[in-house]
Order: sequence, then C-alpha cells, then structure tokens
Amino acid sequence: MSRDRRRALISAECSRLSIVRQCELVSISHSSYYYAPIGESELNLELMRRIDRQFLQTPCYGSRQMARHLRRQGYAVGRTRIRRLMRMMGLQAIYQKPRTSTPNAQHRVYPYLLRDLAIERANQVWCADITYIPMQRGFLYLVAVMDWHTRAVLSWRLSNTIDSAFCVEALEEALSRYGKPEVFNTDQGSQFTSEEFTDTLSGAGVRISMDGKGRWMDNVFIERLWRSLKYECVYLREFETGHQAKAEMARWLDYYNTDRPHSSLGDKTPMEAYIENMAA
Repeated sequence: MSRDRRRALISAECSRLSIVRQCELVSISHSSYYYAPIGESELNLELMRRIDRQFLQTPCYGSRQMARHLRRQGYAVGRTRIRRLMRMMGLQAIYQKPRTSTPNAQHRVYPYLLRDLAIERANQVWCADITYIPMQRGFLYLVAVMDWHTRAVLSWRLSNTIDSAFCVEALEEALSRYGKPEVFNTDQGSQFTSEEFTDTLSGAGVRISMDGKGRWMDNVFIERLWRSLKYECVYLREFETGHQAKAEMARWLDYYNTDRPHSSLGDKTPMEAYIENMAA
C-alpha cells in the first residue's frame, strides 16, 4: 500500500488514538501526515505561483512563451527551467496535448465516448481532473470528481505527490456515496490511465472515456471550477499548511455545491440540481 493510501486511513476525529499513534500503526512518519512541502527553492515556488496565475489566463502558453512572459516581468529564466516546473505542476499548453498530466506510454488509452452524446441527466457522465495548489512554502495537488450535467463536485482529495493513489481514493468515495455513472471521462494523464484507476471503474461497471489530444474543451466545466476556486479561495489566502488548505477548500467547495447558484442550472446550486435530477 502506498504512503498516500496509508495516510488516508488516519482520522483526525478519532477519539481513541492520537495522530502519532495512528501514524505508528500504519508505518508512516508523523511529519508525512501533515503534507510536508516539496523542496523547491523560494524562487521556483514564486515562479510556479506566477505560472499558475498566468496559465489560467492564457492556457495556450507553452514553456517557451511562459518563459518569455516571466522574463518580461523581470525574472532571468530559461525555457528549460520553466518546462520542468510546468511539467511538475501538470501544465501543458492546450494546442499540444491534454493539459493536466503526462501520459504513460505503457498504460492503455481508452477511446473517447462523448462525441455527439447529449448529456441530459445526473450520473450519466462524470469527469475528473487534477490541478496545482500553491502554498507559501511548497505546493499540493488537488483532484476532483464532478458530475458533468449538474456540475456537482462529488468528491475531492489533496496530495503532495501526483501519483494515482489520491485519485483512486477520490473515485472510490464518489462511487460509495453517489452510486456510479454510465461513463467516466478524463484526460490521458498517467494517474487516470493507471491500472489501479481504470480497474476501479471497470470493476464498478463504468464505461471509460478519455479525451483525445487537443480536446481540452471536454474538461471545460471542471476547468471553470479550478478558476473560481483559485481566485476566490486559494490566491486570497496563501496557505501555510496542508491542514489549512484542506479546511479552507472544504469550506469553499461546500459553498460551491450548496450555496452558489448557476444560471445554466436555472439558478439552482449544483447539489440542488443533482438531488432534484436523481429524484426525478
């Protein structure tokens, strides 16, 4: 079992066992439970924050154009550094390939199933995506599972590594709480093409769909979620710890699901639309 999977077994609400004792029982260090920041320099962390903000505005920027943009802001950086940072963040220009994470050539890629499909009800299609979350002294990754028709966020997870484990945890939570979709759509990132992730979907009887190269618009709803989350929550607070980030994002995502009406949903909130649709 991976470290992220073992860490997920630990509960801060457990009244009988302390966090330290729970860490001992699952054989992970106490410090690793608290999302220890990844060791990038202060300059690189600042560059990553600026890259993240700019990429929301200009997702067509690759490493070459992003390096030019940063040099115009006074940073003496080359394309090689920016390419490495963008790869670490899971960012790729939309005209080159899907945006989120690097494909693994050894993983099976599934066909795209949504072409000309009218998505008209909840649990017809779910989707998932990963985004980078800047911190004061490091960064985390956030994955979310969304119902396509109602835009409801069904589950999410934070991690300090961009492996498949935290994506599988979010998927398993969504399946256990909301049943299953007919189709699950992602990009071709290695987290989503991993056997652990695809076997979970196949085992639940879900048809797997993956965006083809250049089909970045297929994730447009979850990309809008990332934009709103970052400008209304992440960038306003500059999180110091993983616990703070998790708590603040939990509040914002609850607000998004239950208190934020969407004109496209007839001024209902995503969760209102989801519940009403499932009851119909």
